[in-house]
Amino acid sequence: MAPPPLLESLLLAGLALLLAPGVAEGKPHVNHGKFKDGPWTVGHATFYGGRDGSGTTNGGACGFKDELAKDYGALTAAVSPALYSEGAGCGACYEVKGPEEGGGGGGPNKSVVVTATNQAPPPVSGQKGEHFDLTMPAFLQIAEEKAGIVPISYRRYRKNWNDRIALHLHPLIDDDLSNPIRVACVRQGGIRYTITGNKNYNMVMVTNVGGEGDVVALSVKGNKRVKWTPMKRSWGQLWTTEVDLTGESLTYRVMTGDHRKATSWHVMPRDWQFGKTYQATKNF
Repeated sequence: MAPPPLLESLLLAGLALLLAPGVAEGKPHVNHGKFKDGPWTVGHATFYGGRDGSGTTNGGACGFKDELAKDYGALTAAVSPALYSEGAGCGACYEVKGPEEGGGGGGPNKSVVVTATNQAPPPVSGQKGEHFDLTMPAFLQIAEEKAGIVPISYRRYRKNWNDRIALHLHPLIDDDLSNPIRVACVRQGGIRYTITGNKNYNMVMVTNVGGEGDVVALSVKGNKRVKWTPMKRSWGQLWTTEVDLTGESLTYRVMTGDHRKATSWHVMPRDWQFGKTYQATKNF
């Protein structure tokens, strides 16, 4: 029995990609679909820090401190324990919409996109939904300072899981998203890895992650003796392993909350040093 015309066309297209000249050997890439807006959820917002965002970049519960905090700018938020999720929520992006009656810089339903970089106190008694403790620059985009606490709606950008088609692409870009409608977290440059500790206890802070923004799994691989090794979350976005990584060119694989993976091939050279940050050429 002959396959349906549409299926036959897809099979032929896939075969053409596999046989096309110049396409390098690599793992199959799964197109997980396009980003789309998630549903709006009710919550409430307060603010902390100075009007310029000062006092909000000293590390917090995610560990994004000083230079690493600059990746996220002044539009950040501490999120309630449920959204912080023991560090798994660090780096996630939310669109936060202010009260319907307005009261801030842009009138009713003004919104701002923020990155979760800290853990907020639990939801305020008498208020609905989860708690967002915004930096003041973020809060002032949706409400006036005198409001103190305001009802909000918030959402994340989620993936459309339809139309999954396996394609054979170049290994250096085999984790890229095809034809995005809208990227959840827009970052400048590639994913950053800051390594500290010693050869018996390596600590890696992952920052500047695009796409979903959060990191739920991290693995490392060397160019010789170190095989793919899962790392453990210590706290926030600090990951650890007791495997000796010295003397190896290191590759990292990041998995975000939507199960997409990005592989930063040989992001650290063989002579990498503790206390330094290395940036990949790719992001989600």
